[in-house]
Amino acid sequence: MAAAAGAAWFWALLFVLLLSGAAGEEGRPKAGKKKKDIRDYNDADMARLLEEWEKDDDIEEGDLPEHKRTSPPIDFSKIDPSNPENLLKATKKGKTLMIFVTVSGNPTEKETEEITSLWQGSLYNANYDVQRFVVGSDRAIFMLRDGSYAWEIKDFLISQDRCVDVTVEGQTYPGKAEKKKNETKPDKKKKEAKASQKDNRANKNEL
Repeated sequence: MAAAAGAAWFWALLFVLLLSGAAGEEGRPKAGKKKKDIRDYNDADMARLLEEWEKDDDIEEGDLPEHKRTSPPIDFSKIDPSNPENLLKATKKGKTLMIFVTVSGNPTEKETEEITSLWQGSLYNANYDVQRFVVGSDRAIFMLRDGSYAWEIKDFLISQDRCVDVTVEGQTYPGKAEKKKNETKPDKKKKEAKASQKDNRANKNEL
């Protein structure tokens, strides 16, 4: 009887051990599917990994790339159709936009850097968040995240003494320096005309 009971315990213990071994084999990763070392990742692996992160993570709207953001709805009933700038402001809201500026006086790149830096500082003090890039001896780009403010910034820039012109969305606006230049031209022509009249009178008197 004791021998029978001992045999039963032996077989029961063996059965438990076999089950444990099978479970361990299932949980253990297979040798053929060894995880790739991240140092060996190529561009395709990194792109796939980024896609997985974007799917898993709850990314806020503002952190998405601009082309993936949802454009805000436009209420055309509040837009004056006679003013095309108002329509552009509405369509550029929340979108990145670049403004091109020309500085007068044949400046060096360093001078343009200093002048446009002052303009950027004034805009910053007025709560306009703009980035600035000097792209030539007399040219700079002002980049803003919300394009709806571009025309307000344009109005500020063209009022500066050293601003020749400002270009927004393909439209060029003359600056204060250009307007002054054009104002002096008629005065010069008037002076030349008056001088010519005096010469004519002097010639008549001689005759």
